[in-house]
Amino acid sequence: MTIPTQQQFAAARVLVVGDAMLDRYWYGAVDRISPEAPVPVVRVTREEERIGGAANVASNVVSLGAQASLLTVVGDDEASHRLEALVAQTGIAPHFGRDPQLKTTVKLRVIGRQQQLIRMDFENTPQSEVLASQSSAFAALLPQHEAVLFSDYGKGGLAHVSQMIGAARAAGKAVFIDPKGSDYSRYRGATAITPNRAELQQVIGHWDNEAELTRRAHQLRADLQLDALLLTRSEEGMTLFDARGEQHVGAQAREVFDVTGAGDTVIATIAACVAAGLSLRDAMPLANRAGGIVVGKFGTATVSYKELAAS
Repeated sequence: MTIPTQQQFAAARVLVVGDAMLDRYWYGAVDRISPEAPVPVVRVTREEERIGGAANVASNVVSLGAQASLLTVVGDDEASHRLEALVAQTGIAPHFGRDPQLKTTVKLRVIGRQQQLIRMDFENTPQSEVLASQSSAFAALLPQHEAVLFSDYGKGGLAHVSQMIGAARAAGKAVFIDPKGSDYSRYRGATAITPNRAELQQVIGHWDNEAELTRRAHQLRADLQLDALLLTRSEEGMTLFDARGEQHVGAQAREVFDVTGAGDTVIATIAACVAAGLSLRDAMPLANRAGGIVVGKFGTATVSYKELAAS
């Protein structure tokens, strides 16, 4: 297994486009049940904020030692300014389009007794004129990057993804997509998409055996004119379907603490490695290792170059 050198990663530039969000965690003690309803009472003792969504993807690129730019649309609210400040601290180059009518996506998780008790989401959909200005910003940023990564969380920030994929491919850039929804036609022409099992089943249906999965995955790849489809399979590892056939790697044997953001780590590692000069097939085992490391951490997390090299 070949890992890019730190110098190769330092020269690699990835443009991350998609739905950025702010992850908030409220931690507390649970000592009693509410007299008002059969729910636990959480006495909040600590609060934490982390960058999530596409911002976490970009953070994973940077943590490996590569360069990342983040193009996203947010509101003009307290959460957006907090998010931008956190993003800037990581070394990501932020390019935030602001929509005064938009509520910046916030996911608030309440944690008690080492487990998540409830998650509350605050969000709405951005205006079309702000998304149009995002396309012009994309065109300006594109020449400065070797790879483009679209992180789709279904929040409305990638309404023009088809045009952006076309522009990136015409410019000779590798394009990677973390997909969402049941219609993948808008991702046509990308280098690779990285669905998990549940996401792929929404598109190709349930498969009964490996042969059926292989046939349907290759058919989808051909229909969408993709170079590859990378299926992440949790405890079963991951499988790459490309013109050469299939390549499978088993899951890394380690304790799974939290799968939140593992898909972010996988696709960020793939994009950073390809931007650093590796082929998709060479990048895939490294992405699998990175995913195995991050599920041993709590919440949205990243993997460093040192951790990846040591693993």
